[in-house]
Amino acid sequence: MVGMTTEEETADPLQWRMWSSLNEWLWQDRFWLPPNSSWADLEDRDGRVYAHPQDMLAALPLALALVVVRFTFERLVGLPLSRWLGVRNRARRPVQPNATLEKHFLVEGQRPTEPEMVILATQCGLTLRQTQRWFRRRRNQDRPCLTKKFCEASWRFAFYLFSFFGGLSVLYHESWLWRPAMCWDNYPYQTLKPALYYWYLLELSFYISLLITLSFDIRRKDFKEQVVHHLITITLITFSYSTNLLRIGSLVLLLHDSADYLLEACKMFNYAHQWRVCNSLFIVFSLVFFYTRLVLFPTQILYTTYYESIANSGPFFGYYFFNSLLVMLQLLHVFWSCLILRMIRNFTKKGQLEKDIRSDMEESDSSEGEEAQEHPKLKNGAAQGPGVASTDGPRSRAAWRLANGHMLAT
Repeated sequence: MVGMTTEEETADPLQWRMWSSLNEWLWQDRFWLPPNSSWADLEDRDGRVYAHPQDMLAALPLALALVVVRFTFERLVGLPLSRWLGVRNRARRPVQPNATLEKHFLVEGQRPTEPEMVILATQCGLTLRQTQRWFRRRRNQDRPCLTKKFCEASWRFAFYLFSFFGGLSVLYHESWLWRPAMCWDNYPYQTLKPALYYWYLLELSFYISLLITLSFDIRRKDFKEQVVHHLITITLITFSYSTNLLRIGSLVLLLHDSADYLLEACKMFNYAHQWRVCNSLFIVFSLVFFYTRLVLFPTQILYTTYYESIANSGPFFGYYFFNSLLVMLQLLHVFWSCLILRMIRNFTKKGQLEKDIRSDMEESDSSEGEEAQEHPKLKNGAAQGPGVASTDGPRSRAAWRLANGHMLAT
């Protein structure tokens, strides 16, 4: 080739050989398939079609399409539905521009300690309460409004509902839905059914789209656990399809979708402040979640993948890899079950589901601490005398301690 040196001519073939060698090593039969099975056995022939890893590449453009569908759905369906159900955004007081406080908010943190508050108040010529109020309003400014929460929940509700009943229609007449041990009948030589392929592709595309929109979605307290869950799910779907574990993989998908749409419906009615419907849905969701994730999943899914899957063959690397992912998924089930139990405890005490404990709740302009500062009392109950320094200025109790060399507990 004109203009190409001998080293450049040999570089590309060398890199290609290295990549080809790595690819061959990674996809060795003994890693991913049971003993005495090979990828050559799973080639399409005589009208028999099998699952192939490259089939899942179609999930990437479909995930982008789902992102577009989602934002269109939220705008054309979710938003009007929120208005119809009476979802109202809470009025937020604007934040007064302050370069010093804004810099601290963005660089140092959104929740300054009490000594930092005192120093910032002094620098800006504000009272301690004014500084505290500024940070509360600034934090509220970044919190998503109820309408956004409702629209996001409505999209997930629509997808999970469609996915669950769509998957149920695909699997209803399959023997392995009612007897999980049938998942290993003639494994891995199980042909691919078109309906199962499209459902699998849709599920994988959806979870990829969730990763794409992470920066736009509402950030909850279990954000890290959600990311881990999405990554495990994407790996499980891709791996189970590539190694022809579609039967057991389809059961895992269906089991999870059975409770997810109930959770999103519960959120929607919670944001609409329709407590009676929300409370009823929460009870149903909790029962379905505990039964499917803490009973069915370990006793049916984990049991059959751990014991029955190798009844006719020995264990191999793919067996350990697949079960490890399922165990990690079960640990997440336990984590979320603990959160739900906390919500149930609050529910039984107050008789109403007030909030999702994973959510970052909006703060009011005045805190309980401020109200206590406005009318402080002495030990005998008398009001604070005029001779005592007011908490309105920077020289509050915290400032007094700092001035006298005391260290505040943070």
